[in-house]
Amino acid sequence: MACSSCSTGKDGQPKGCKNNGTCGTDGCNKLTVFDWLSNMSLPGGVEPFDFVEVRFKNGRKHFYKNTENLSLNIGDIVATEASPGHDVGMVSLTGELVRIQMKKKKEDPESGEILKIYRKASQKDIDVWQEARDREEKIKQRARQIAIRLNLSMKISDVEFQGDASKATFYYTADDRVDFRQLIKEYAHEFNTRIEMRQIGLRQEAARLGGIGSCGRELCCSTWLTDFRSVSTSAARYQQLSLNPQKLAGQCGKLKCCLNYELDTYLEALKSFPKTDVKLKTKKGIAVCQKIDIFKGLLWYAYEGEWMNWHKLTPEQANLIIAKNKKSEQVGSLEEYELEIQIEDSKKPDFNNVVGQDSLTRFDQPKKRRSRKTKKRKKRKGNTSSKSKNA
Repeated sequence: MACSSCSTGKDGQPKGCKNNGTCGTDGCNKLTVFDWLSNMSLPGGVEPFDFVEVRFKNGRKHFYKNTENLSLNIGDIVATEASPGHDVGMVSLTGELVRIQMKKKKEDPESGEILKIYRKASQKDIDVWQEARDREEKIKQRARQIAIRLNLSMKISDVEFQGDASKATFYYTADDRVDFRQLIKEYAHEFNTRIEMRQIGLRQEAARLGGIGSCGRELCCSTWLTDFRSVSTSAARYQQLSLNPQKLAGQCGKLKCCLNYELDTYLEALKSFPKTDVKLKTKKGIAVCQKIDIFKGLLWYAYEGEWMNWHKLTPEQANLIIAKNKKSEQVGSLEEYELEIQIEDSKKPDFNNVVGQDSLTRFDQPKKRRSRKTKKRKKRKGNTSSKSKNA
C-alpha cells in the first residue's frame, strides 16, 4: 500500500513524504508488515486477538494489550501506558498477524510485563506530541554542546520525547564507560524534563539515523536488517578483497554487514581449492601458489627462483599433484598440466562480436578539417590588418 503523498508529481519528480512518518498506510517504515488478513472475517466463536503493535519514532515498535476493546485500525494514533505518564504512537498492525509477530519475537501474551493501551489519542494528546517532536532537533544540538563542555567522550546521536513530553530519552554512543551524573543534572536543569540515557552501538546508531551506502541504496540496517552479526576481516580474506579499511567500513565505522551476505557461497566454493600454503613438488622444482581466482576456478603457481613466470592450474590438477606428493611421487613439470588447460580452451567456441564495438562518439558530428589554404589566408589577413594599424 502506497501513500498518495509518496507518489510522483506531474513533472515526474518525487513529491516525498509530507506526513513525516505519520501516514496511515505505514508503507515507508522499517519492516512494515502487510495485513493480508484484513479482508477476512474470523470464524464463528473465535474472539479477535486483543493485542496490537504500535510504532514510535525511527521504527521502534512494541506490543500492547487492548484492554478497553477499542476498535483500532492501522494508522490510528493511540495513547499507551508508560512509566511514568503515557506515550503516543501509531498502530502498525492488528489482528491475528500480531500473534504471529509476538511468537516470532518470543513475546508471551500471558506475561504481565506487556503494557496496555489507554485510549485513542485526543487532539490535545496529538498537539503535545507534535510540539515535543519539534523540540527534539534543537535539544539534540544543545545536548551535544553541554557534553563537549564537560569533556565527555560520548556522542549524542538522537533524542526522543515521550508522548506526554514528561521524559526525554537521549541515545548516545561511547567507546568506554561514561560518568554522566553531572550531565544528567545539567540536562534536567536545562530542558526541565525527566532524563533517561540509553547507550546504543554504532550499528544501531546508523540504523536509527539512516543514510545512503556506497552501493547507492539506502542502508540495509535502516530498512530491513535487524540481526547485527559480527563481521571479521576473515570474511574479506575469503572473498579475495583488499584489506582497505576505508573501502570495507560502512557509515557506522565498522566493517560492512554485506560482507557476510555471500560469505557462505565463497566458503563452499573454496572447499574444492587446495590450501595456498601447500607447495607443489615437481622434478623441475618446487612451486608456490601466487594467486587464486574463485570465479574462473584457477590457481597460479610459480617456481621458486622464477617468480615472474606463473603457471595456471585447475583445483583438480593441483589436488592431484598434492596427492602424488603425499605418496612421495613427483610430476614432471607444471607446464604439462598448463598445456592441458590450453588445449581445452582451444576446443571451446569463440564468441565474436558480430555487431562491432560501438563508440561513445558515434552520434557526434565529425569536425570539419580546415584546409591549409584557408589557414594561410587567415594568417595573411591578420598580418595585413596589423600592418595597417601600425601605419
